[in-house]
Amino acid sequence: MNTPSIALIYGTDTSNTEEVGIKIVQQWGELGEDVAIYNIKDVDLSIFEDYSTLILGIPTWDFGGIQSDWEVLGDTLSTLSLDDKTIALYGLGDQFGYADYFLDAMGWLYEKLKTTGATFIGQWPTEGYEFEASQACTEDKMHFVGLAIDEDQQFELTDQRVEQWVIQLYAERAVLME
Repeated sequence: MNTPSIALIYGTDTSNTEEVGIKIVQQWGELGEDVAIYNIKDVDLSIFEDYSTLILGIPTWDFGGIQSDWEVLGDTLSTLSLDDKTIALYGLGDQFGYADYFLDAMGWLYEKLKTTGATFIGQWPTEGYEFEASQACTEDKMHFVGLAIDEDQQFELTDQRVEQWVIQLYAERAVLME
C-alpha cells in the first residue's frame, strides 16, 4: 500500500474515541486504503498540511463539554487554511444521559473549522437516535455534521455505523477526486 493520504486525528480521555477511530481505520483498510492515526495531544496542527483527507474525532463530555486536547486548540483551528482539504467528523456522546447536549463537541469542532475553506463530507442521519438538542445537527435537523456514536446507550450499533459511514466517505471522497 502507498503512503496514506488520509489521517484520522482524535482526542480522548477514556479511549472510547480512539477505539472507534481504530475501527474506522480498519474499515478503510478493508477498502484498500491506509489511514494514519494520531492522538491530537501528540501532534502539532501542521500535520493537517500532510494529508488531503482528515477524519477528526471528538467526544462530548457531560453538559456539552469539549474534550480538553481539542479545546486547548480553540480559536487556532479557525485560523487554519484548509482550502484543499477534505474533512469528515465523528463524535461520541450519550444521547440519554445528556439529551440536551448530544454531540455538542462535534458541532463545536465543525463551527471552528467551517471557515477554513475545507470541504466537509460524511453527514450522518439523525434517524435512530433519541435526543433533545445537538449543536452537531445540520440546519434542517435531518443529519449530524458527522458520524454519531453513542458507546453508552447504543454500543451494539457502533460497528455497523462505522462500516456504513466509511463506505459513504469512500464514495463521497471518490466523487470529489474526479
